[in-house]
Amino acid sequence: MLSFDPATLPESSEQLRPVIREFIATNLPAGHRRNSDFTSGHSPEFSSALGAAGWLGMTIPERYGGGGRGFFDRYVVTEELLAAGAPVGAHWISDRQTAPLLLGHGTQAQREFYLPLICAGTCYFSIGMSEPNAGSDLAAIRTTAERVDGGWLVNGTKLWTTGAHLNHYLMTLVRTSPPSENRHAGMSQLIIDLNAQGVHVRPIDSMTGNSEFNEVVFTDVLVPDSALVGVEGNGWQQVTSELGYERSGPERFLSTFRVFLELVRLVGHNPQGDQAAAVGRLASHLLSLRRMSLSVAGMLQDGKMPNVEAALVKDLGNRFEKLSLEIARLAAPIDCDREVFDQVLTDSLLLSPSFSLRGGTSEILRGMIARGLGLR
Repeated sequence: MLSFDPATLPESSEQLRPVIREFIATNLPAGHRRNSDFTSGHSPEFSSALGAAGWLGMTIPERYGGGGRGFFDRYVVTEELLAAGAPVGAHWISDRQTAPLLLGHGTQAQREFYLPLICAGTCYFSIGMSEPNAGSDLAAIRTTAERVDGGWLVNGTKLWTTGAHLNHYLMTLVRTSPPSENRHAGMSQLIIDLNAQGVHVRPIDSMTGNSEFNEVVFTDVLVPDSALVGVEGNGWQQVTSELGYERSGPERFLSTFRVFLELVRLVGHNPQGDQAAAVGRLASHLLSLRRMSLSVAGMLQDGKMPNVEAALVKDLGNRFEKLSLEIARLAAPIDCDREVFDQVLTDSLLLSPSFSLRGGTSEILRGMIARGLGLR
């Protein structure tokens, strides 16, 4: 059963907006090509400045270097960073899902080592879930971790691994037991150093000219026992809880926000009929998705795991992002200075095929939603 209880940002969270806007204006790297997709910029300097200002690890307890704040505060900061087109790619995955995963399932030693670095904006993780020939079916993974003296020997391949060519660690889903009738059993999570011997990162060039996606190949990679996250065999449960953080945030419908913003600037205060209709249509979709996403943030604030609701936010958000580009393209006037609009539109169009890959394809998400509604 789906549940999207109304949630409203408290005034204390709203008061963070002018503060974070001033921070962005002061720290945005010179010449940065703004785009509101969270993969659009990798700036360790900006990430470390965010950490020093207390804008990373906001929901992590203070004893681990975090802010000890709630999910609503973090939501506001996330919105402002994306709306401004800030370069958040370096710290994004670590802050969004690695930190809460380690807080919930990591050992005390892992929390004490990794969390302060993540909160400082100096430690960057990628996610090792998807594999060749498995699509978004995580139960079909074949990367294995064999127990040996002193740890695990890892062999296999991960695909569509965002930022692996730039980041420090990979939170990796592996098989620690052979497949059985229970397809979700026998999986575990390991922290793998991306610079370890036997790890080969192969960037995948995209139409954008960048290589945010990567193939990561493990050949007899020795991983210490201390790298096991949580309980051996509990990987599926940990991953599904982690995906709730990945799928529900404002990044799932704000990746094309800069296009919408530039469209509004182009049409001005007195848009023509079709232009006004386009702006209204996009705004109504955007506000509806935001209400749903805020509801999920409220459930996370209450300690719930709204995985089905998060899947719905991502699926609808991905569809909106692609639709918004076409609506904006058709509605934009041609007899004006379109340089910035054309730049963000082109960047977003080239990146848009990846929207429905990362975090689960539409088919997988809709299967999850159908099971959550009791339809399959």
